[in-house]
Amino acid sequence: MSGYACFGYLFLLAFLASLRSSAKQQEPYYLYHYCLNTTTYSKNSIYSSNLKSLLSTFSSSVPFSYTSGFDGTAEGQIPDMVFGIFLCRGDLLSDVCRHCVVFAVNEILIRCPNEKEAVLYYEECMLRYSHQNILSTVIYSGRYILMNATNISSNQVDRFGDLVSSTMNQVAVKAENNSRKFYTIKANWTTLQSLYVLVQCTPDLRRQDCLTCLLSSINGMMSFNKTGGRLLYPTCNTRYELYQFYNEPDIRIQEDSAPSPRPGLNIRFLLIIEKGGNSSVIIIAVVVTITAMSLLFIGVFIVRARNTRTVYETEPIVEGSLQLDFKAIEAATDKFSLRNKLGQGGFGEVYKGTFPSGVQVAVKRLSKT
Repeated sequence: MSGYACFGYLFLLAFLASLRSSAKQQEPYYLYHYCLNTTTYSKNSIYSSNLKSLLSTFSSSVPFSYTSGFDGTAEGQIPDMVFGIFLCRGDLLSDVCRHCVVFAVNEILIRCPNEKEAVLYYEECMLRYSHQNILSTVIYSGRYILMNATNISSNQVDRFGDLVSSTMNQVAVKAENNSRKFYTIKANWTTLQSLYVLVQCTPDLRRQDCLTCLLSSINGMMSFNKTGGRLLYPTCNTRYELYQFYNEPDIRIQEDSAPSPRPGLNIRFLLIIEKGGNSSVIIIAVVVTITAMSLLFIGVFIVRARNTRTVYETEPIVEGSLQLDFKAIEAATDKFSLRNKLGQGGFGEVYKGTFPSGVQVAVKRLSKT
């Protein structure tokens, strides 16, 4: 190699390295922050000192915390104890995670200068703290929802909604069984376009709580008539897009691809059985597509006994093995009365039902449109 060629090669390497370094130092992409101003602290208080100590711990965490993308801890003593959590997106490298957390630590006291409870969302990470115990606890306050401005064409809304709903529910079940409480999936939309989905919980949540949070996040998007959307809770988040917005994770349980929904009748079941002592929990995600003029239901049935202490096992259910009489569901929900309404998610309303045996269920009834 000539001297000029060698110099050019070295210059190119140095230039690429500088680009890579500068890219890493870009500010994290800000999304939203939430400051609960009902409870505040003074600058010279013990709480303030504990909070600064906790944030300092996060910005100088051991490398493992950034590699795992999560840390949760507490600082001080009651009544001035501070609880804190950071969570990085599961597909990001440890140096990107660290950069986002350090940046968030410096920003959160600027955005929320004297509140005892705050959460700060970036594209790459989330940071939050509170005077209440937020560790291993599902929190729904401080949510953030963002939907893509582009609509799905009207003649494809139903098919796209079926695909997004079934895919997101499928990946939610996979995430709750992942030790990192994180999973991504790609599904076929058209011959030229795919659907990309990412879901994540804070790893300190129990599997059951993670799934509950993810389903709430999915339902909270109301409808899937946009080409993309996301809903962030402090303890979990879900997102879908028609482009790949995440990196291929280094650690995967299994590469998965959800099939596109077929016309006519298509029923698929996912069963997780939770056992322990004399109690059990059965979570069944049912995806039903029926022709026009028929009642449509997508139901997530949760049968919960008392005092659950659990180890999960997964088993497939033979298609068509679950039979639920509509009149029984109608009676359990008192004919879908308003007092039993739990909320409204994608494509319909969710109702609480109680069968004569005492079993409680959550039923989503799809709108006729």
